[in-house]
Amino acid sequence: MASASAPRRAANGGALSIGQVLARLSAEFPGLTASKLRFLEVQGIVTPLRTESGYRKFTLDDVERLRLALTLQRDHYLPLARIREYMADVDAGRAPSAPVSVPPSITPAPRRYRRDELLRSAAASPQLLNDAISTGVIAASDSYTDQTLAVLRSLVALERHGIEPRHIRTLRQSVDREVALIESALAPLLRRTDAASRGRAGELAPELAARLADVRSHFVRAALERLVR
Repeated sequence: MASASAPRRAANGGALSIGQVLARLSAEFPGLTASKLRFLEVQGIVTPLRTESGYRKFTLDDVERLRLALTLQRDHYLPLARIREYMADVDAGRAPSAPVSVPPSITPAPRRYRRDELLRSAAASPQLLNDAISTGVIAASDSYTDQTLAVLRSLVALERHGIEPRHIRTLRQSVDREVALIESALAPLLRRTDAASRGRAGELAPELAARLADVRSHFVRAALERLVR
């Protein structure tokens, strides 16, 4: 698949403008907008031609790629990352397996735990949960998620080594600073109101968080290596 960062130059006048592409696809995809098309370009779904003036020109192949991507989103609920993989297999001449439809309406609802169920599932004491809530490590709620259960289980394991919720309160503060850093980096996109910008911010945020986590893990490993020398 050609890179969206290296647009080709239009060689003839037979290609379609972004408005003409919308006219061809809007009957099938009523919510389609020019911003959505530009967003799909940024995501590498298509690489339109460019005129000398910089205007986008789409080939008929581009239109079919857009139709396929939009269909996979609408009918099969696939994220863009999975769509790119599927289309890369097609481009390489491989026969990708048929995408699996998982309509949100039939996706099982996340499990919720009452306080007593949470304590029992994590084998935690009521005091440990109270301490976690009072220090802000766990948010107080009428019911709790699987993610909260995982955190509480970790706290149970740490407690066996004398590490209490009050000792790791600084971790929560560190996370807040990382989120603020990500928010600052994405500010140009978050200030915009178009769907493409908001969607791009939604995809970049976890990527930036993962990179920060990699750096943090490197620092921790290096410090532990010095500790056990």
